[in-house]
Amino acid sequence: MAPISQARSKLLLLSGTANRPLAEEVAEHLGQPLCKVTIKRFADGEIFVKIDENVRGRDVYIIQPTNPPAENLMELLLLMDAAKRASAARVTPVIPYFGYARQDRKDQPRVAISARLIANMVTMAGADRVLGMDFHQHQMQGFFDLPVDHLYAAPAFVNHFRQKRLNDPVVVAPDVGSAKMARGFAKRLNATLAIIDKRRPSANIAEVVNVVGEVEGRDCVIPDDMIDTAGTMSEAVRALKRLGAKDVYCCATHALLSGPAVERLSTSGVKEVVVTNTIAIPPERRFEQLTVLSIAGLLAKAIGYTHSDQSVSSLFD
Repeated sequence: MAPISQARSKLLLLSGTANRPLAEEVAEHLGQPLCKVTIKRFADGEIFVKIDENVRGRDVYIIQPTNPPAENLMELLLLMDAAKRASAARVTPVIPYFGYARQDRKDQPRVAISARLIANMVTMAGADRVLGMDFHQHQMQGFFDLPVDHLYAAPAFVNHFRQKRLNDPVVVAPDVGSAKMARGFAKRLNATLAIIDKRRPSANIAEVVNVVGEVEGRDCVIPDDMIDTAGTMSEAVRALKRLGAKDVYCCATHALLSGPAVERLSTSGVKEVVVTNTIAIPPERRFEQLTVLSIAGLLAKAIGYTHSDQSVSSLFD
């Protein structure tokens, strides 16, 4: 992408510490430097932030995923508050991964709807609009009483798998709730659709019960929005292998890779696990079958389009 023109020179990019490499890559695509920011911890762990450049009248974009630890969310809120109190014209949090999005409803007594609470906190901290990617549920957008630009990593995955020239491909939805997303993948890859009937006895534990669809002798792609402990993915891969699938590929936008995820995936028989860099993946969580695609170019275009009041949805036409 060409550098921002002089007519749009009021754009200002900030970054927290959650995924600095992604922010630097976005800044490079935009031809803009990252604003200098001081972020430090006091002896008791309390976070201090200070924006070291003038933001008065600027269109500020703060790039920060809110994956654990909770300090990542606090950094985002504090940076937004600092920008707003420094008279920024507009503050837009760019949240590649929106934490707590799975807690989006009251499915049992006396539980918090945490996704709504986090959305309220982002709003109260001074957001004028929100730019996010692959929320766990699309209705998350309705939790904000302000404009939300929702981006999708699907085009990056589709391009990746098209280049592989898969053998009679079938896209496998990891559960019934993912069927609509998987159908979209199947259409773009000119593939057929299969669905896994999955039961979840308790949180982070998945049990494959049945596979609806023909997978024998075919290459399978399992798409999902995130990989946390990889229980769903690893069990799905094993089930497809038992049914005679040829090569099995997994893809997910957000690679949390918590707990036993790396061991489960690396020993599951999966051919390749394709994720994006919405979350910074440390070296100890990388493994041989892992491929990381960058979404920096997409974020940069979305920021540029938003800043110049162009249609963000045109990115996906």
